[in-house]
Amino acid sequence: MRGYLVAVGGLAALLGAQPAFAASCGWSAKMEEDEGGSVLTASVCGGPKGDAQLMLTCFDNPVLSYDLGTSGQQLEPGISGSFDFKADGKTVTKTLQLEAMYNYFVADLAKADPLLDLLRGKGDVSVSAARYGVVSFPLKGSSGAISKVLAQCGKAKPAADAD
Repeated sequence: MRGYLVAVGGLAALLGAQPAFAASCGWSAKMEEDEGGSVLTASVCGGPKGDAQLMLTCFDNPVLSYDLGTSGQQLEPGISGSFDFKADGKTVTKTLQLEAMYNYFVADLAKADPLLDLLRGKGDVSVSAARYGVVSFPLKGSSGAISKVLAQCGKAKPAADAD
């Protein structure tokens, strides 16, 4: 995942000078490098600078990751937060734990989690927490990208767990 994060950080820095980027950052599902090897990841960026990200991966169960972008610079290890995901008049609230190594929040989800249904909707989703503000992400293309990742659940194992 380290290489992926370096690439994301470099991309965010490069794109920081291009404010129109946030509007063109739709969902995609592609192989990304994780510390355990390659993993299929559905992701989208959002926020005013396009530097916040939602990412979904799946080994046995789906894992949602939320990178706050520049608003997450001063996070303390061991923290968690309650985040509201709002789209199409519906709200799903999840507690996300900070993954200190990567400096983003994560939550393990069930394959039939209501949040996954919400993220496969239309329009935009806003993610908010009292301490971190609100970030919006487009949902266009989310259904296909998320479905590709969910189809891999239970089929792949992290390389670090292999015997």
